[in-house]
Amino acid sequence: MPVTGDDVEGLLRALAPQVLGAVVRRYGNFATAEDAAQEALLAASVQWPREGVPDNPRGWLITVASRRLTDLLRAEQARRRREDTVARQVLPGEWLAPAADRPPPEPDDTLILLSMCCHPSLSTASQIGLTLRAVGGLTTAEIARAFLVPESTMTRRISRAKQRVKESGIPFAMPAGPERAARLGAVLHVLYLIFNEGYASTSGPSLHRGELSAEAIRLARLVHGVLPGDGEVAGLLALMLLTDARRPARTGPDGALIPMAEQDRSLWDARHIAEGVALVTKALSQGVPGPYQLQAAIAAVHDEAPSAEATDWPQITALYELLMRISDNPLVRLNHAVAVAMAHGAPAGLDLLGRLAADGRVAEDHRLYAVRAHLLEMSGDHPAARDAYREAAARTTSLPQQRYLHSRANRLT
Repeated sequence: MPVTGDDVEGLLRALAPQVLGAVVRRYGNFATAEDAAQEALLAASVQWPREGVPDNPRGWLITVASRRLTDLLRAEQARRRREDTVARQVLPGEWLAPAADRPPPEPDDTLILLSMCCHPSLSTASQIGLTLRAVGGLTTAEIARAFLVPESTMTRRISRAKQRVKESGIPFAMPAGPERAARLGAVLHVLYLIFNEGYASTSGPSLHRGELSAEAIRLARLVHGVLPGDGEVAGLLALMLLTDARRPARTGPDGALIPMAEQDRSLWDARHIAEGVALVTKALSQGVPGPYQLQAAIAAVHDEAPSAEATDWPQITALYELLMRISDNPLVRLNHAVAVAMAHGAPAGLDLLGRLAADGRVAEDHRLYAVRAHLLEMSGDHPAARDAYREAAARTTSLPQQRYLHSRANRLT
């Protein structure tokens, strides 16, 4: 029976990494396999809404991708035969397309694919682009729009990334030992960056890009499905859910930013909050918490407070102090300063900010000036707060952030 385009799109997004993983596992050619898998997904997006989803959609996609890959490899081989004067041997038998009725391989290769996309030889920007393209199933045009760059720029970025993966000669398998932990850490970091860019865009006219944060949550769910007992994977998924739960209340009808203290908490997504709290509660009970678990715990304290005034700031302060012991991150220290100010008064927070201003990693960041402005306003120094708000606005490339900061400054004139 025919299905809607939205139903097909959701199914294809879920199947994309499984199909690509199966084809890469069989043929070992990541770049060409990715092209073939994308063509199979495109064929399905056209055919399935009209003719209905096949009984075995994953097998259908793997078969079509495998046949297309065989065509690509044979064409490449023929080209080389024409160009070379030395005879070439034909491809070995295992490179031939599988029969249509052959059952697809069972392993879920999503984590391996993510590991390849987050190979340390790639830049962070390339890791993000390749992850969204190969595992997320987004088109290059969609990724380019999300990151506000020309499609040609993103095409080159992803093409270079695929070439680097090909040249690296890494086997299609998860690394072992310490390298495995490091690669998983890189995967989680990339998903964290994708989510953050979606939830709080660093540039452009919109405060958030829902397609990116939704894709990051979807991919985090996939990783959690593969590694259900990993506390940091659960912590990252919980953090995303607990943070994204507030998104419906973050902007007004005109798109203006609404700070958490002023948000209508009845608009927060209760299902995301319940799921996130359950995930982080279970993860924290299993051993020494990692940074994603602690950040999720902080988000849970915020989300479970019935009002801004009822927020347990001493608990949040304590959680940030635990986080600072394992994460030398200036933004963690910045958030800790806010928590201290809320728990013990603005002067205490301003004192911490004064020390943080010497950290070159954050000294020029608009967030430092925005926090200083907020704490100066809390302390009653409105002229200094106004100047700090304006300085923060001048340092951000996000238009909603600029408008919000200017509005705060104007209120103090």
